Amino acid sequence: MATDVVIPTDLWDEDSEAAITAWLVSDGAQVAKGQLVAEIMVEKVQHEVLAPADGTIAIVRQADEVAAKGETIARIG
Repeated sequence: MATDVVIPTDLWDEDSEAAITAWLVSDGAQVAKGQLVAEIMVEKVQHEVLAPADGTIAIVRQADEVAAKGETIARIG
């Protein structure tokens, strides 16, 4: 069963969208729960996205793409 990696809904208050500034893992890499996998930026503030589970990550949103709170940016299977 796959686990979605989503933009957390509690990182900032506004309804602004985030830009994925960097993936810190490669597509197809093994990740561990709690591992830092991506960095996002909202209005010049950098935030970290952590892996919610162990497994193989499949990136669905590339660096420099825009995503809203709660959107899936990768899946871990």
